This record gives sequence, C-alpha cells and structure tokens, in this order.
Amino acid sequence: MGKRKRTAGRALWLFWALCVLLGLGSAGFGPQTAEAAQEPDIRIFLDHRPLVSDVAPYLVPKHNVTLVPLRLIGEGIGATVGWDPAAKAVTVIQKGRTIVMTIGQKTALVNGNPVELLYPPQLVKDRTMVPIRFVSEQLGLGVEWRQSSRTIMISTPGGTELRGVWVASVYNLDWPSDKSYGDAEKQKQEYVQLLDELQAMGMNAVFVQVRPAADALYPSERVPWSRALTGVQGQDPGYDPLAFMIAETHRRGMEFHAWFNPFRANTSTSTEGLDPRHVAVRHPEWILRSGSTLYINPGIPEARQHIIDDIMEVVRRYDIDGVHLDDYFYPSGGLPDDDTFKKYNAKNIRNKGDWRRDNINEFIRMLGEAIRKEKPQVSFGVSPVGVWRNKADDPTGSDTRAGVTAYDSTFADVRTWIRRGWVDYVAPQIYWSRSFSAARYETLVDWWVNEVRGTGVMLYIGHAPYKLGTKETGWDTAEEIVNQLKYNERHPEVAGDLYFSAKDLRRNPLGLIDLLKRHYGL
Repeated sequence: MGKRKRTAGRALWLFWALCVLLGLGSAGFGPQTAEAAQEPDIRIFLDHRPLVSDVAPYLVPKHNVTLVPLRLIGEGIGATVGWDPAAKAVTVIQKGRTIVMTIGQKTALVNGNPVELLYPPQLVKDRTMVPIRFVSEQLGLGVEWRQSSRTIMISTPGGTELRGVWVASVYNLDWPSDKSYGDAEKQKQEYVQLLDELQAMGMNAVFVQVRPAADALYPSERVPWSRALTGVQGQDPGYDPLAFMIAETHRRGMEFHAWFNPFRANTSTSTEGLDPRHVAVRHPEWILRSGSTLYINPGIPEARQHIIDDIMEVVRRYDIDGVHLDDYFYPSGGLPDDDTFKKYNAKNIRNKGDWRRDNINEFIRMLGEAIRKEKPQVSFGVSPVGVWRNKADDPTGSDTRAGVTAYDSTFADVRTWIRRGWVDYVAPQIYWSRSFSAARYETLVDWWVNEVRGTGVMLYIGHAPYKLGTKETGWDTAEEIVNQLKYNERHPEVAGDLYFSAKDLRRNPLGLIDLLKRHYGL
C-alpha cells in the first residue's frame, strides 16, 4: 500500500493473491449463487478512504470477473475522465497515459495500442463498469480483497501511509471502559464511537491489545478471558469482542492489528484472582517476578513456545491484518534468572546478556516463521524501545544518552531481526521531542531509517501525544507532533506513524486533532 513495502515473502503472497483476485476465481469472487446474491454490496476503499457510488461493484460469474465503476476510481486518483456519448467511449488520461474503452468492446486502446480486456465494459445507470484487473494494471494500483467484509482495498503507489493508533485494554486504558464491565452492548457502542473518532482524525489502522496479561479478549481454548471485559478474569462477556472489533474496523476500510504483550504474565506479583487456566497458575515454574509484575521466563523454551501457540490461535481463527508485539521482552529492571541461564544454555553462551538476546531472537524467528507459514498475508512487527543502543556503548548506535535501550535493557536485538528479515516492520517508540538533547527525535528517526534502508523491512514511527502538555522538554505545543510528521516525510523509508494511545488522541491535547486533520488534508 503506497510506501508500505512488503517483505519478499509477503510480496510473493500478495502476487498470488492478486492473481486470484484479478482473475476472480473462487478464492475471492466466486460464482454468484442465490445465497451470494443476497450478500451485501461490494464496497471500495481507495487508500483507506471509501469510494461511494450509486452503482456498486458486481460479479459476472460465468466469466469470473468483477466490474468496478471507472470514473469513481479514475477521479479518485486524480485522473481526467471523459465520456463520448455518441461513440459510447470513455477516455482516461493520467501521467502521460491515455486509455480509451468502448462499451461492449473487449479491446481497449492504451496510447493508441490495442489491449484485450477480460470482459467488455458495461454501461449501468450511466456508469462505465470495467474489469478490476484492467484498472489495476493500467493505472498502477494495488488491490486487496477482504472476503469477510466484501471489500476491495485499492492503493496507489504513493498512497496514504499507515496512520495507526495503539488501543490499550490493560487497566481499561483505552477500551473497554471499566464502566462497561459485563455490558456487551455498551462495549460495542464504545468501540464504534472510538473508531468513528479516530477515522475522523485521519487514522486508518488500530493496534488493539488483545492479550494484555496472558489473557484474552476473545474466546480461547488456551487462555482465560481478560478481566478487562468484566472485571473478573475468566468470566465470559457474552460475545466475541475480537470478532466484533475486526468486523467493525474492516467495515470502515481500516486495518486491524492484534497487539500482544508477549512475556507479561500479570500486572501485579499476586496470583490471587487469576483464573485456573492462567499460565501463572498452570505453570508457576515458568514465572518470575520483576518489580511489581509477573513475567513468563523467556529463557525456558517451552514457555516461549507456549506464547507462540497462544498467538497462532488468533492468527488461525481471525481475519487480522497483523500481529504486533510491544517491548515486553526482558524487563529493564532485570529478572532473577541465574538458574535458568545454567539449565537452559544448550549453546553454551558465556555471557548472560548474549544468552538473553539469543532467547528473544529465537522467539522472534520462530513466531515470524509460524505466521508466514500459516497466513503469509498477515504482517508481523514489533515496537521496540526507541533507542537500540547509545553510541557510548556501541559506535554503530545512535548519538543518544538513553537510560533504557532495546539491546542492553530489554535484550531485544532489533538490528538482527531487521537484517535477517524476521519481521515485516519495526515501529520504534520515539517518545522524545525534537529539542530533547539526550534523545533527539530527528537523531533517532535518522538512525532507524538507516537501519531499514534496502532491507525490505518497513519502518513506522511511534509518537507520544500523551506527553503533550507535560513539563518534559518540547511538549508545550501540539505542533511538536505535526513537525515530527513533517520530518518523517523527508524519508521515503518511513512508511507510517503510530500514536500512543487512543485516549490521548481523543482528549485533543493542546488542540492536536485539528492540526492532524489539517496535516492529513481533511
């Protein structure tokens, strides 16, 4: 989608998926049965914006072709579209290319040269309908079919970048509210309102925390229901929140990324109130304490596989657009894992820090492989700490003086993940202003841009609207966020932005919403 490049594996899947789509076989637009005829109209989104027409796309089952309104799409991408009623011919002019199609004829002219169509253009209610394959090929568009919502997602080569928002469920931070405990309808209403507000700001993706503390916002065969839904862990909320959220998100042409906290087991050190199915109850030998939090020990191979299996349950069962991990690997406060280091060090790694990084490397590698094997169309990415390493600790690190770093504090060797293509994207949390000397925003963006350049791994930047209006240097005006976005535009490697978090955007700190809408041309 526009600047959002795919890795080689993901690109290969998209190539075949597009072939199926554009050929319109059974995987996407199958034969139209009596039941299919009763299904909702097919909708079109261009760069995440809905294209509304009085004539919806429709199937021609005998020819396995889907026809779409040409003028709607042509004008949506800025092309000039003309109609000759006498000749019943439509002309599209875009970037030095002239396309002429005639109603009922299977041959079009592209810059005067004949091109065969899969199916002749049709005139329906004064709308010229053409095969989507022809549209995509001749106008240089990307196309994705979403079966669950009967939606065609069209993207332009320079299309809208990802504009994502983290939606935290832990502590009921963003959704659902604690006032909605046990009230399915209220939770649904809250989520719909959240989506409406975010989309009105220009956002096109949500990253929803579906596994906040080794529990689930979905019916699971492996882990208990999250307490975020009812106030009691293990209690059935009476519906499938994840299925509902995905459907509502896709209905708006937005992406839904399932956000997992990988190694956090519980937000307190107590196991009181935990469901019998919770990992801390079933496998206390896997659990370690760090500060006020319980962690699943990353050094135990069986524990790592347990988390992978939990995540893959969601990948297999739900139509998600991505799997997203935050920075909960090893806690920066440390873990009492000397015994684990001695027992589970099959590679005989001498340094415990290197051993910890190897554990996380294996986790990332294995999870990425599992996702790509099961559903290669699902993206996989991580939002690490914004500083990989300080230059004082590594000459190849950033010119920063951060107290917590990905490599040395959380033992996340993100550079290796990028270079080996284990992830589809990284979204570093660059939660500092352009005037914060210890970790300047521009300095860190430049560093991450250099890391992903030429790798095929996408780069999203994590922003901190929650800091607006605080006493930290540089956050006294909402222009700080907009100026960060403008800086990102200088780098084609930056494929999008993520905001933490939904509630902080919705409260409109220092008038941020109007500035964002103006920046996004809304």
